[in-house]
Amino acid sequence: MTAIDPVALARDLIRCPSVTPADAGALDVLERALKPIGFDCHRLAFGEGADRVDNLYARIGGAGPNFCFAGHTDVVPAGDESDWTHAPFAAEIADGMLHGRGAADMKGAIACMAAAAARFLARRGAAFGGTISLLVTGDEEGAAVNGTKRVLEWLAARGWRLDACVVGEPTNPERLGETIKIGRRGSLNGRLAVKGVQGHTAYPQLADNAAHRLVAMLGALLAEPLDEGTAHFQPSAAQVSTIDVGNPAANVIPARAGAVFNIRFNDLHTAASLERRLRETFDKAGGAYELSIAVSGEAFLTAPGRLSDILARAVTARLGVKPGLGTGGGTSDARFIKDHCPVAEFGLVGQTMHKTDERVALADLEALTDIYEAVLDGFFAVG
Repeated sequence: MTAIDPVALARDLIRCPSVTPADAGALDVLERALKPIGFDCHRLAFGEGADRVDNLYARIGGAGPNFCFAGHTDVVPAGDESDWTHAPFAAEIADGMLHGRGAADMKGAIACMAAAAARFLARRGAAFGGTISLLVTGDEEGAAVNGTKRVLEWLAARGWRLDACVVGEPTNPERLGETIKIGRRGSLNGRLAVKGVQGHTAYPQLADNAAHRLVAMLGALLAEPLDEGTAHFQPSAAQVSTIDVGNPAANVIPARAGAVFNIRFNDLHTAASLERRLRETFDKAGGAYELSIAVSGEAFLTAPGRLSDILARAVTARLGVKPGLGTGGGTSDARFIKDHCPVAEFGLVGQTMHKTDERVALADLEALTDIYEAVLDGFFAVG
């Protein structure tokens, strides 16, 4: 059985400048690593033109439960490359660290997944009693329309199910082993446009100040807590992102005013229930307004159980620490996978993700590979 070096594979992946949605050869690199160890690789492209996204679903086995590793090879832009100590796509090693865009989020974890599968198969052989698969998209950092969601639809159409999944997002704030994520908050973006009547500031009785009513609406939105949080989620919270009036004159009452806000919400709410609450709140303020809602994901929770237990035991055995079970942070593709099987997230340290000089410790790559291998052992336990 061909061995896979997680550090070498991570470097090869980082050297592909796969800024979303470009693949830049990253999935070819992964496919070349997986085929020699027996994986059947399915390259799946969805979308047309500039919206086209390349994805990979690779599997070995065929009988018994299907354990899936999931992740993405697309990365965010590097920004001004002159700001980097090491070139963002050079994958240089220095001071025990692997440097480069995607090292933490999340090409490093993908390399660990492949290496762990290779080691597991070398010990257990092809007859291990199930299926191991990797679902890797090039559309997580972007619109997330033609990536994981479409691959899951493709799997369902073929009658291929997933029984458990670990997503390799960088879940650890400062050191490996801190946090397993068993859910995520939902995210709702609201665009509020208030209409009034323009007028002279000296004659407010002849006008309807849209800015005043916008401020009143936002004040009402922020005045009352949405909830007090739950056992696994922090309190839901609204944040105003921008307020725009576009009025250059100090003596003119504006006829229009707008704002954009975001609500990160826990599983006490749905996007629909929040929209009802928002409209009730804004209606009480009175006057004409328009509200548009965009939802990138609903809140979800995979209750603590077999999957999180297997992960936690693997982390503790390798690192000697007990990880916490969390739900913080932004959205991830786990929001799609949770509709198909239990899902948890565990990956590298995320302290430098999306930042200049993104990097991961070489020791963490080796440790994460060991942890993923132990997860496979736990899931496909003999006896």
